[in-house]
Amino acid sequence: APCEYEGKQFSLGEAWLSTNCLLCTCLHPIGVGCCETTQHPIDFPDWCEAHYNSQTCQISVVQKANPSLPCVKSMEHEWGSAGTPEPLSNKVLGA
Repeated sequence: APCEYEGKQFSLGEAWLSTNCLLCTCLHPIGVGCCETTQHPIDFPDWCEAHYNSQTCQISVVQKANPSLPCVKSMEHEWGSAGTPEPLSNKVLGA
């Protein structure tokens, strides 16, 4: 096989998800090329934090005070900065 990654052999053009959630492809003549599959949040309130789940390869933004709750707009907290729109999931459509 033309590519080896993490002790496994891969054929040209073959793609796989690595153990650290990278999408990898066996490329010729380069070898193995990998890139991240997760989107990293960059603008959220300071009362929230990003949590990474290595089992699902997903990142979610949750409340620091209670990580079991998602970071959502509320009356006591402002969302966004510098003109960043609030998430669509929090808007009431057709109101």
